[in-house]
Amino acid sequence: MGQNEKYSDMRKKPMEYRKVFDTIPEQFDKFRPRYSPELFEYFIKEAGIVAQTKVLEIGPGTGQATDPILGTGCDYNAIELGEHLYEKMKEKYGTRPNFHIVNDDFITHDFGGQRFDVIYSAATIQWIPEKVAFSKTFELLKLGGTLAMMFLIGDYKTPNEELYSNIQKVYDLYYKPVTEYKNMKEPFDYLHATDYGYVDLTRHDFYGKRVFSADEYVMYCGTHSDHILIPEPYKTKFFDELRSAAIAGGDKVEFWDTYVLYLTKKPA
Repeated sequence: MGQNEKYSDMRKKPMEYRKVFDTIPEQFDKFRPRYSPELFEYFIKEAGIVAQTKVLEIGPGTGQATDPILGTGCDYNAIELGEHLYEKMKEKYGTRPNFHIVNDDFITHDFGGQRFDVIYSAATIQWIPEKVAFSKTFELLKLGGTLAMMFLIGDYKTPNEELYSNIQKVYDLYYKPVTEYKNMKEPFDYLHATDYGYVDLTRHDFYGKRVFSADEYVMYCGTHSDHILIPEPYKTKFFDELRSAAIAGGDKVEFWDTYVLYLTKKPA
């Protein structure tokens, strides 16, 4: 199946937007942001992750949030929906003795009798219907186990408001995602974890900065699922104009990042 056929098929099945990242594994690996070292230091300490800890990462992509956890020597397990992302993960980490991954859908996968001390996701769990996400992770955790959910908030308005305004004009003119995009997922709220039995829900914010050239910024934007599926004739013009706006802004797009970490527990 050709790339355009894949995109056409996804437009007919909105929930398959979860798989659009799988069409760009190399670009995804290079340009998707990693998370703050301070976040992982805090997470590892609070969750008590050591060599004996059994950990599950949901939807690791190409490992944006994998290295620090795998590096603890824990029993690292992952489940990845995308076939090409799964292969990239095996390519990067397959020789590590504590690395285990399956290529399947978390929603339907049968974990058998496996139970985990820690389950975590980096900007992934929100793609799963809320009831399934919280109910299934709760079931898979051992008593007293930790669920961690992290995501990134990127602010490029504060560093350069003029550039931000010019980029928004490009969005106004050419950002025309397929109409089904609004239905790609059910509403998800991290704060609802306690509605499913979790306790001690806390939020922790960490901070960082990214700086892109115009070309790097366009490549980064090209890793967003809704951007990938902008139909022609808008798509080419959209990315061309993004590049032009960034070049006019000094060939520099700066993001002030907030890395958000939610931690919650299954009662002991």
